[in-house]
Amino acid sequence: MWPELSSMHLAWLGGLLGLMIGSFLNVVIHRLPLIMQAQWARECAELTAQVTTAVTPGQSGQSVLTQEPAPLSLSLPRSRCPHCSHTIAWHENIPVLSYLLLRGKCSACGTAYGLRYPLVEFFTGVLFYDCVLRWGANYSAMAWCGFSAALLTLALIDWDTTLLPDEITLPLLWGGLIAAALQINPGVSLIDAFWGAVGGYLSLWLVYHAFKLITGKEGMGYGDFKLFAALGAWFGWTALLPMILMASVAGAAVGLVLKHRAQLRDDAYLPFGPFLAASALLMMAWGPADFVRYLGLAL
Repeated sequence: MWPELSSMHLAWLGGLLGLMIGSFLNVVIHRLPLIMQAQWARECAELTAQVTTAVTPGQSGQSVLTQEPAPLSLSLPRSRCPHCSHTIAWHENIPVLSYLLLRGKCSACGTAYGLRYPLVEFFTGVLFYDCVLRWGANYSAMAWCGFSAALLTLALIDWDTTLLPDEITLPLLWGGLIAAALQINPGVSLIDAFWGAVGGYLSLWLVYHAFKLITGKEGMGYGDFKLFAALGAWFGWTALLPMILMASVAGAAVGLVLKHRAQLRDDAYLPFGPFLAASALLMMAWGPADFVRYLGLAL
């Protein structure tokens, strides 16, 4: 009885850690696309010789430097209310609890926050709890907690912006290969992880070019290739087929519902990354081998 109680306590601690990590993920989801866009703008300005810190003539005929705003980062500036710019105090930023105590509103202006913030914190806590309960307090649990946090972040960034940042997809890919090499990912050898990564990338790359050749349009972005390669590295090549089938069916169903409700974006584009991420998280929670066996797709 005591070992079970001890493992349960560790799982709850993992869940509490997940709540705190989820609060940080909210920052990443919001700021990382903005940071990327600012970087692209600087690069475009440099290419066109219009650097943001351009020299402008002063009243005396001498040159003075225009001041560029402080760059945005994941740590600075501190979180603020998007409506009144009220700086959020530490006691207003306790995961889930602060949202409930403040009734989901800014303490300064009373404007309602989105429900996504506590949901991201809650689901990150649930995912971390499940990882620690399943694998124990060890390197395997740490690896899968990182995997879960990365996928949740990628799914929401892609849904908001149709971007899958290399800053997350590439470390996720390398993380899967390293976890297999260090044997902290039970059931997936380095060979399986390697061919999973290769198969994941090439399969969507071929679909992309075939679709473009037939229709003249781009059906997905290169970020989807990298994400599917990363999933192949974590689950092995045998999991690629069930993951892509489940993601495709779910994406088609959601797309039809949104189209029926006239809620598709102007370009009628539905990002594929969230559905890949959802299928992978479901496979992780269910267990890759059991999931593939249940679908009758074991190779």
